[in-house]
Amino acid sequence: MNMSFFDQFSSPSFLGIPLILISMTFPALLLPSLDNRWITNRLSTLQLWLINLITKQLMTPLDKKGHKWALILTSLMVFLLLINLLGLLPYTFTPTTQLSMNLALAFPLWLATLLTGLRNQPSASLAHLLPEGTPTLLIPALILIETTSLLIRPLALGVRLTANLTAGHLLIQLISTATTAL
Repeated sequence: MNMSFFDQFSSPSFLGIPLILISMTFPALLLPSLDNRWITNRLSTLQLWLINLITKQLMTPLDKKGHKWALILTSLMVFLLLINLLGLLPYTFTPTTQLSMNLALAFPLWLATLLTGLRNQPSASLAHLLPEGTPTLLIPALILIETTSLLIRPLALGVRLTANLTAGHLLIQLISTATTAL
């Protein structure tokens, strides 16, 4: 079988069904079932401890107004942890190596950050579009350049993250191929 080094990033499928759908629903089995008690077994105790630890680490530097983001940020961290651990299972791949996954996560979070900044501190947010001490002739061009830079940011960060993950996995495969050849 002749395979390319980049075949490891294609989504595996079985009978036309992408296995990523099955593997992404697998972590749902780890969620505790509905019961009338808060802590039912050791697994739910461990999950509760882990979520409390992540929430405490995320929210310690923020003031009380920032704590309303605790649920979405903790959920995002747990989600990213679980889908990246999926890459360790056989016949699956890490979904965050796909550009579509990274952009789907980057764009809404970038937009929420941008709109929150514009709503809460409009003058400070707009001040980032024009550096201090800019000559008068450069002001219109610099505002256009900074606005373009701001709008392209989620795309650029998503592409960079995908490229870094792909390069890391590709390097591991190249080293393992060279090791087995030797």
